Amino acid sequence: MPENPTDPASTPELLPPNGPVEIEGTVSSIVFHNEENGYTIMSVAQELGEPITVLGRLPAVVEGEQVRVSGNWKNDKRFGRQMEASSIVAVAPVTNTGIEKFLASGFIDGIGKAYAKRIVKKFGEETFRVIEEESQRLEEVEGIGKGRRQKIKASWKRQKAVRDIMIFLHGHGLSTARSLRLYKTYGPEAVNILRSDPYRLARELSGIGFKTADDIASKMGQPLEAPARIDAGIEYVLDQAKQHGHCALPRPELLKGAADILGTDGELIEASLNRLILTSKVVIEDGTADPLVFSAPLYEAEQLVSAAVASLLRAEPNLPEFDPEAALAWFERHQKLTLGAEQAAAVLEAISHRFHIITGGPGVGKTTIMRAILEIVTAKKVQVVLCAPTGRAAKRLSESTGQEAFTIHRALEYQPEVGFTRNQNKPLQGDLFVVDEASMIDIELMASLMQAIPPDGNVLLVGDVDQLPSVGPGNVLRDLINSGVVPVSRLREIYRQAAESDIVTAAHDINEGKTPPLSNAKGSDFFFLERNGPDAIRETLVHLIRERIPEGFKLNPRDDIQVLTPMNKQSLGTAELNKLLQENQNPPGAFKQEIERFSNLFRQGDKVIQTRNNYEKEIFNGDIGHISEITNEPVSIYVTFEGNRRVHFEPGELDELQLAYAITIHKSQGSEFPAIIVPLASQHYVMLQRNLLYTAVTRGKSLVIIVGERRALEMALSNTTSSMRHSGLCRQLKKALENLDAPSDHSSI
Repeated sequence: MPENPTDPASTPELLPPNGPVEIEGTVSSIVFHNEENGYTIMSVAQELGEPITVLGRLPAVVEGEQVRVSGNWKNDKRFGRQMEASSIVAVAPVTNTGIEKFLASGFIDGIGKAYAKRIVKKFGEETFRVIEEESQRLEEVEGIGKGRRQKIKASWKRQKAVRDIMIFLHGHGLSTARSLRLYKTYGPEAVNILRSDPYRLARELSGIGFKTADDIASKMGQPLEAPARIDAGIEYVLDQAKQHGHCALPRPELLKGAADILGTDGELIEASLNRLILTSKVVIEDGTADPLVFSAPLYEAEQLVSAAVASLLRAEPNLPEFDPEAALAWFERHQKLTLGAEQAAAVLEAISHRFHIITGGPGVGKTTIMRAILEIVTAKKVQVVLCAPTGRAAKRLSESTGQEAFTIHRALEYQPEVGFTRNQNKPLQGDLFVVDEASMIDIELMASLMQAIPPDGNVLLVGDVDQLPSVGPGNVLRDLINSGVVPVSRLREIYRQAAESDIVTAAHDINEGKTPPLSNAKGSDFFFLERNGPDAIRETLVHLIRERIPEGFKLNPRDDIQVLTPMNKQSLGTAELNKLLQENQNPPGAFKQEIERFSNLFRQGDKVIQTRNNYEKEIFNGDIGHISEITNEPVSIYVTFEGNRRVHFEPGELDELQLAYAITIHKSQGSEFPAIIVPLASQHYVMLQRNLLYTAVTRGKSLVIIVGERRALEMALSNTTSSMRHSGLCRQLKKALENLDAPSDHSSI
């Protein structure tokens, strides 16, 4: 913090010694402003005397603004006399100097210091009115054309609305950091919408929970027993279950969860649940001993998937006929390889069914099988569409097959504000649709995909069912396999070349509950470095990334090495590891810009990960990039993602990003990295599961290093009780098939 500008001795008449006081002045500089809680340290210039340092809370502040401050003086040992404000009210500046400083602060896009001076010189104290009411007159200012004028007008309108939201949130004791997100979601009417139904925050905005919405509602006078509150509580419990991968909850579990967060009478909650059922906002699945309660969209998604899959299962094969033996022999000659018995059978099965699943671990030949299928059917003029859930997975699929592959979102032609434009009314074009990394597909994405498959289409899902399930709700691949009605090719044989990799053999050992070889032999690509305690593990991680791996394996620390950890919390979770690795891999520098938002410090050069799907920017949950530039006036952040895609973020959008030197194993699904390091300790015990460790090891392409406690490794290998997900897909699929197989009743015709 800079030296305090206040000198009590020089301005005694402006600084009464004791008691509350009120001052007015212009914000001359902002020393500190925390968007989370509004805490501000600023210098305020009065008409007479030296500037005064003011400490207090203000939702938003810009240099040049007029402020009225009420508070008390305090003496700081280091900085001297300061005003500790109990109330700060900001108003637009009224003097030419204040207006110019306000505009020059970078608050409005398209106006920097030079344009601020020209605009104020032209319009003086009328400047704000001109921008608000007669923006076309801005073109009278030298250098401002139609494009810049429109940019200024749009930015003025948006910033005004965002500040209104900030003031509303601040007035209810809430963080103002998500004001931009609220504006982008609800537009200029955001405050009116929040006043009419604050619970929309919990339902529609990621990162804002029921408690935040409930606090607003309570301060607005909403009674605890209000039906809208209880309805919102039930919907919130279902949404939280969705965030944990469930499509539904057993009725007793739902009622208990709602009672816990609402703290109200159980009869009121029962009545609310019945009301939600009658209005079709939630659905209870019939015919089960312990009925599941679904949110309506997830129930509908399961029905859509079940009906579409059942229809394909009962449809006749429609790919061109071919001689199986001749086709396989032709492929083997062409590729100069010999398919194993399992592989050959999988190729023929996939081509013989309208809907088929191929599953297996690393090294069992899934890629070879896909290439065989693609070459055989392409030779018969079959149009194939390749897709995968993520950009990284689609890129890997394209590289392994030599054919273009799309993300599912791109294949379905997603458009912001519209959604997927490919659907039952405008189906995809193609004959065979191959979906790789199918374990990552959640029920909602699967429903959208199946809706868009043309009536004469064929679907092949390829994936490893033993990996972690999707981040989103459902366990689609496992449910389809466990239904017992979908044809499945399960591959188990490891082929010679893959068997030479210790990563592959270790992965299969882990999947079978066996301890992998821990000899750390020279020339291996799989290592276990035993370290006991978090401090020793952290120290080894830093050493491996800074020195041992770059020197021994010629890999880039930021771009080639990925730390995968079981969880976010604790000293070996993502939050603490990212601070440690950021400090070691990308320390502060004189020419490195920084920005702090949402409890994260972002620095130019940092490795970052996108944490939610952003269809407008065409970046998705799990995409990894690095901060290539941070600019001032206005503050902007530019992230370069894979493929040199440069994406712009505003400060208020940084809640979509996290540092990515270390990411969770869940976030790594569908990705492959040249080298991975997995810290493993007993502090991770709640997450130490066999399929978690298996998924982590299968993410490494050339090098896998587990650093940690042998006891933690044994805990993970022995724990197969991965969390069950509540869904009804198996039952829905069997029911859909029964309906198709039931004889038609024409007696009423």
